[in-house]
Amino acid sequence: MARSHRAWRWQRRSWVGLGLLALVACVPLSEGFDRPSRQATTMLQFINPQPVALASAMTSPLLFDTVSDFAEGVALVRLKSRLGYIDREGRLNIQIADDNVTVAADYAEGLAVAQVGAFFGYLDRRGEWAIPVQFRQAKSFSEGLAAVQGGTKYGYITPQGEWVVEPQFDLAERFVGGRALVKLGDTYGYIDTDGRPAIPPTLKDAWSFSESLAVARLDRLYGYIDPNGTMAIAPSYDGAFSFSEGLARVRQGRNFGFIDATGAMVIEPNFPFASDFAGGLAAVLVDSQWGYVDRAGEVAIEPQFAYAADFSEGLAAVQQAGRYGYINPEGAWVVEPQYSNAGPFSEGRARVQVDGGWGFIDTEGNLLTGAGFQPLE
Repeated sequence: MARSHRAWRWQRRSWVGLGLLALVACVPLSEGFDRPSRQATTMLQFINPQPVALASAMTSPLLFDTVSDFAEGVALVRLKSRLGYIDREGRLNIQIADDNVTVAADYAEGLAVAQVGAFFGYLDRRGEWAIPVQFRQAKSFSEGLAAVQGGTKYGYITPQGEWVVEPQFDLAERFVGGRALVKLGDTYGYIDTDGRPAIPPTLKDAWSFSESLAVARLDRLYGYIDPNGTMAIAPSYDGAFSFSEGLARVRQGRNFGFIDATGAMVIEPNFPFASDFAGGLAAVLVDSQWGYVDRAGEVAIEPQFAYAADFSEGLAAVQQAGRYGYINPEGAWVVEPQYSNAGPFSEGRARVQVDGGWGFIDTEGNLLTGAGFQPLE
């Protein structure tokens, strides 16, 4: 190889594989608060691909069987047996050249994970193979490297498919701020981009870094470490989550509150469930209804929703009377509740479920129209 291999020499025998998440839309915020969720690549899957011209099957507005959020200017869509990527105007921007592809992911740093059979590779922006199918698992690129499973162990490759860090880990996550979370046996540690150990694998549980701090567990309690591995916030919480906008959600007993980067409790743990801060607000559950609080813990939007998502690009998806719509930070409806399901805004578009299909709206609630899949030659 053009670049030297570096191996982390701690030896472990057990192996735990990384799974891939199926595409989902809105998930109730009450699910999964007690266990840190691993970063995973969002995927779309279909079976039995068959070449078929789809232009006549498209409706106006554009509706698909499954969609993903927009990323790097395109969104992955599926209609019957075809996968492709559309642009923000609804035009087919990338057509996957290999009809054997059954799973694909969002683009990240110009490449997208895709699956054929039981193995994974990476597509370029033309929809052709940039890195041939060869890995048992693969994750999106971050900071110029991607975690992949070669054999039974994980290592890291470059966009050219060259090994930079040899396969040696039982689990591996994306790089954030020059640090990647890895697992050896039953413990977690971090490596740098050359594969050298940055923080030894002594932690019982850990997350990727966010805003220069990472969740780490010692014994039964969670705290936060800095990029050097120093415990910056002592482990004193029953649950802890990544920092977002300068605050982190923590759990004491059954209730959630928020701390700042010094470990000071900014918002007392009075909520049975809460989400992270986004756009200056955090969704919280009060008397079985969701609302939002500001950074001081004051109620910004009264609890009134059956579901409330994080704010993204100035809008948040909420559910009322069984339908989803979007509100602004003042709590006013911008897009009236009318959808069966709804996702976050990304690059000016949000995925919504309409009449059993998925489409996209802009920030004014206009459904996306366009050519979609063109006739295939």
